[in-house]
Amino acid sequence: MARVLLLLPTTSYRNEAFVAAARRLGLAVTAAADYCHRLAPEWGLPPRMAVPFDRPEVAARTLLAELDEQPDAVLAVDDAGLELAALLCRHLGLPANPPEAVRRVRDKLAFRELLSAKGLTCPRFAHLVADADPLSLLATLDLPVVVKARRLSASRGVIRADDAPSFAAAVERVRAIQRRADRDAERLGLLVEEFIPGSEHALEGLLENGRLRVLALFDKPDPLDGPYFEETILVTPSRLEPPVQRRFAESVERACRLAGLVTGPIHAEARVREETVWLLEIAPRSIGGLCSRALIQALGMTLEELILRHALGMALPEPRADEAAGVMMIPIPRRGLLRAVHNVEAALQVPGVVEVRITAQPGEVLAPPPEGNAYLGFIFSRAKRPQEAEMALRLAHLQLAVELSPEYPVENAPARVRPAC
Repeated sequence: MARVLLLLPTTSYRNEAFVAAARRLGLAVTAAADYCHRLAPEWGLPPRMAVPFDRPEVAARTLLAELDEQPDAVLAVDDAGLELAALLCRHLGLPANPPEAVRRVRDKLAFRELLSAKGLTCPRFAHLVADADPLSLLATLDLPVVVKARRLSASRGVIRADDAPSFAAAVERVRAIQRRADRDAERLGLLVEEFIPGSEHALEGLLENGRLRVLALFDKPDPLDGPYFEETILVTPSRLEPPVQRRFAESVERACRLAGLVTGPIHAEARVREETVWLLEIAPRSIGGLCSRALIQALGMTLEELILRHALGMALPEPRADEAAGVMMIPIPRRGLLRAVHNVEAALQVPGVVEVRITAQPGEVLAPPPEGNAYLGFIFSRAKRPQEAEMALRLAHLQLAVELSPEYPVENAPARVRPAC
């Protein structure tokens, strides 16, 4: 029986999907997580299998000493464990992307530097070191600009600024977000780049010995012009002209090759302006949230099962493009405490809608980007044409009513000391 080691982040939407796919394939699963070691037993994990994913060298040493059996594959199900998975594969002699390649594409600044050095189309950019005066960069970049945290995902810590005052405010805000989310915030600083207008698209693919197999190309029909960049709708197949789709795929494959990525899932984001493809980012993982469920019909299986099959050298299906599919990441209207989401059954009655999944729990504090990194839920649709799949999502969303209340006041609450983990 083949064995897979899955690296499960605390808050990933995809943990359950990968575990379920492994079970369908009859695999033996070993799990490691970035939970606190004191809480690990509550998730059925030995305390030594709870490791800090954001300290990959430390985590790798711990897991290598703890493993009883050599796995046939190691997979990180989300961004947090990517570098750790690459390090483990190197030590275990398993095929994988080099850790330095993973590190390079996870860092938005390092990825921009690579694109610029190798002549790929990318916006002009600058590195704003910690505590530097942000206004000093405006002599080298044209407004509007986008301020970005270097290693966060899901539009967290990404803000557009159109003038000097909004730029200074954006920098202060993104610095605070990055400090809360990344232990290396002060060392990293921020990426500042010129804003590129145009439509935005996402490519889902699989690298096989450095060659890119395109699984799907998504359009993002809602304008993503800022000041914040909350993603909502993804629809496939893309309505881009075939030559532009080919250039997108060719740019992704070339960027992967230059970065040193050779195998496994790829999720790429780009803007298209006047048929020019501007790569925004490439991640050596699959699409985020529950969005992979939109591809089940086209792949004939879940995307997670396909990724596991690839990692273990098993046969892969050819994608079918016989219908359109869409997914909406349900927008969070404002920051607040979730009370309820009403009229889900009415949304399910919209023609073309196949599933509505509310993932946030009552009592959970929700926030839209740039602070938030969780979703309210997901709506999925299928139709003959992309525009019909898109319209079904919009009509279903109109049925939903989200009930939020202000967060509980904490100004006068006594300080609480958390136990060290």
